[in-house]
Amino acid sequence: MRCDVITLFPEMVTPVLESSMLKRAQEKGLLEVKVHNLRDYTLDKHKVADDLPYGGGAGMVMKAEPILRAVEQIRQPYEQRGEKVRVLLPSPQGRPFTQAYAQELAADSRPMLIVCGHYEGIDERVRIALKPEEVSVGDYVLTGGELPALVIIDAAARLIPGVLGAPESVVEESFSEPLLEYPHYTRPGEVRGITVPEILLSGHHEAIRLWRRKEALRTTYERRPDLLKDRRLTAEDQQLLDDIIREGVRGTPVPCGEEG
Repeated sequence: MRCDVITLFPEMVTPVLESSMLKRAQEKGLLEVKVHNLRDYTLDKHKVADDLPYGGGAGMVMKAEPILRAVEQIRQPYEQRGEKVRVLLPSPQGRPFTQAYAQELAADSRPMLIVCGHYEGIDERVRIALKPEEVSVGDYVLTGGELPALVIIDAAARLIPGVLGAPESVVEESFSEPLLEYPHYTRPGEVRGITVPEILLSGHHEAIRLWRRKEALRTTYERRPDLLKDRRLTAEDQQLLDDIIREGVRGTPVPCGEEG
């Protein structure tokens, strides 16, 4: 996966890309990320990339010309090779970023260019000229597009075969299917009086699989029931979910006469 990031603040992006899984993915040649300082694409001696908004108001607006110039120059070598660049713009009004969206990006052979806005936003003519793919990572306000850009890169990169050590990690985790994950435990067997569920120590693989599946369903039912809405369950999942409903929240029995 190849990705370019345009930002006013490379120092917000580079340290994350040079750490942990993203660093290893780049060392393996599975991920290539280039971070571009937007100020390098300005033409004045002060490298100004923002200005006051027309019509007045608080804050600053990122200028259109440096962004358009940066995108054109970054796209040029790709386009000379016959490659079409996928331009993304983190934005609250964009398409919600989901696991399915991350999978789509990971499977796309096109290079990806992420334009990070900042301050009060960017000049609208950037949207008009580039027609970027706007992406929203959630219904909240951030100071800029740098954190969403890292979220997008991280979520997509980890789905590339070979990036994670164990392929099953991608398959079993939350949102790979519409269920949250089951609880995880590791050594020691007891922490502050809380012990590991005995089933996980049993060595009985089928029993462990059923326990994990049930706990994934339980967590989803308790915390994100919307993920189960209109979902067609297998006979096994339906039986496990029926057991969960009878048991009540986290194993607390439902009082007689209150079962749904």
